[in-house]
Amino acid sequence: MSPLGRRRAPCCLIRTESGSRFSFRILTLLVFVLQSELRSRLGWAVIRAIYDGLPDFQVRRLEGMGLGPFLRLEELTPDVALIQALKERWDPECHAFLFPWGHMVLTLEDVVRITGLRVDGQAVTGTTYTSYQEPVERLLELEVRGERSSLVGRTALQASLGVASARHRTGEEQAEYLARLTEDARAVLAEEEGAAADCELRRFLILVIGKLILGTRGDPVSCRCLPLLEDLTQVGSYAWGAALLAHLFDSLGTSSRETGVAGFFPLLQVWAYYHLPSLRRGVARRRGAVPLLQRWRFCCDERSLRRQVTLIHDAMDTIPFGHVQWTPYVGEDDATQPWVERGCPYFGRDIWLHCFNTVVPLHHRLVARTLGLYQAVVEFPTRQRSWERPGRSFRGIQQVTDWTLWVREQLDDWERRGKEVVSEPDSDEDYYRAYTQRYGAQVYRGTRRPLDPEGRIASLEGVLHSTIRQRDDLQAVVDQLRGELERAQQMVGGASSSREDPGRSVLEGQLAAARAEDALTQLREREQELRTALARTTALEAEMAELRLRPEAAEVARWRQEAEAAARWQQDTKEAVRLCAEAGDLRTQLGEERHRSDMLRSEMRGLERALALVGRIRSVTSRSGIPSGSAGHYLTGSSGRRRNEEEERRRRERAPEGSETGPRVMAPPSPRPPEGTGESG
Repeated sequence: MSPLGRRRAPCCLIRTESGSRFSFRILTLLVFVLQSELRSRLGWAVIRAIYDGLPDFQVRRLEGMGLGPFLRLEELTPDVALIQALKERWDPECHAFLFPWGHMVLTLEDVVRITGLRVDGQAVTGTTYTSYQEPVERLLELEVRGERSSLVGRTALQASLGVASARHRTGEEQAEYLARLTEDARAVLAEEEGAAADCELRRFLILVIGKLILGTRGDPVSCRCLPLLEDLTQVGSYAWGAALLAHLFDSLGTSSRETGVAGFFPLLQVWAYYHLPSLRRGVARRRGAVPLLQRWRFCCDERSLRRQVTLIHDAMDTIPFGHVQWTPYVGEDDATQPWVERGCPYFGRDIWLHCFNTVVPLHHRLVARTLGLYQAVVEFPTRQRSWERPGRSFRGIQQVTDWTLWVREQLDDWERRGKEVVSEPDSDEDYYRAYTQRYGAQVYRGTRRPLDPEGRIASLEGVLHSTIRQRDDLQAVVDQLRGELERAQQMVGGASSSREDPGRSVLEGQLAAARAEDALTQLREREQELRTALARTTALEAEMAELRLRPEAAEVARWRQEAEAAARWQQDTKEAVRLCAEAGDLRTQLGEERHRSDMLRSEMRGLERALALVGRIRSVTSRSGIPSGSAGHYLTGSSGRRRNEEEERRRRERAPEGSETGPRVMAPPSPRPPEGTGESG
């Protein structure tokens, strides 16, 4: 038996754009929890191994406390989908499940028969403290996890009992794993009675109560029940089964987004196997074994968790009313279950359940059919507490609270064994009508059910089922009367003289049989009328649904047209955006072309000015007789210009006085003089 939820999820690595790697193990584990299996904190295998390793005198003490049958239970694989589907059907106002066929709720009889835990005796209540450091150090010789806390580390608690490492080894079989843990525990546990043995027994009881009976979703173990374990001779006088049921009710009232269920969820699982066999979620095994949890094993389903939950909801919506087992324990041999006989005075009663700060009502009057009675119309309860409690769990700073004084009225109710449930009607018809009127909009909206928002069809189904049940009961009465009539006729045939009394009895029997047959005939007619009314109502609901769908079809067509128009508008918008982008590109290109054109114009204006300057220079040169070569040099730069000016000055100095400076025809140039002379010939 491996601890539930031991399988490790792989670490998910994600590479970002920058190339760094991040480990999202927590996110991966969360997805693993929601999609694969319930991460239970039940240390079933560890507790069983320690129990097997206890010496004989410790086992006898546990048997005397009434915990032996519970500790010998074998591990049950969790049916996560079934637990989640049932949790989504839980109504925290009336502390019951809401199904199409009415309320259903776990009872104290279910607890004692399935788990073997005691449901009679003293309520599990007392005083809760701000800090449990002193009692933990004194009674357990351990340490709490904080100065103001009620939690003990699970690892330290297991190590003190010899099971320091509870992990599976590579390639280790289940039997080998349990044998190893048992040997480790046996090597550490005390072999003789004394203070050390008492301390070890308290540690083991804290582990059993904190991880199985009152288990939480966290890993640490709560020790708020430790004051009740100080006197080990009084441990067996407490109703641990009732505390288990109160803790489970409180856990079912949490948010539906939480997949897990705190507490001993196998109780809820096996309860569904017995009362809702049409779901076919469990497989029977070991017939005759007690407690009843040992008779079942989980039917493995490989489909996804969400798919399984959906299928279970669909099945619940379509289960015929007659397929629900209200009294599945009829015929059980209570002689082999002494814990059942002790709990009988608490069966079939409205009562308050106690588990320290958790005090919840058990409304057995909502499920009178579990007692073989017809269900009467009752005032549907709502959540009304006459006290305030600090919270669901004592983690962190809490005040010292004596719950025996705080909830005195509810504790007196437990000591009086609650109130007996009675039911006087001879039919369930009124209850079904009231139930559908109260919960129609909440219950009758399944995916597999016909359109029935007000619960009319379900109400007729319930009335029909009640009539069929009346017919069956009356048929049994008729058969009984006929048997008595036959016996009376045989007695009359053998009588000699005094026939008045036997004759009268025969006539009375015939009259009773005739009346029963008339009533049976009327019930059959009533049944046929109800079947006809049910068929008519179903047809009307179908027509109403069709009529509702017609305008919806028109709306769908209109929405489709609007969607097409929106799609066209979106396409046109995309086209307009594309054209705008192209226009922007063209504007950019046009600007570049304009800039290039402006630059060309500037260059052209510069060339025009240069050409105009050349023209002016040529005209000046032609007037002054400057050679064309000198004019060309003038245009090349400032150095050429200075050289031309210097040549012009020297030429003027060489010219004779009185010579004409005006335009004249220049003679051909003379041969070039030798270098260094500076004169021309």
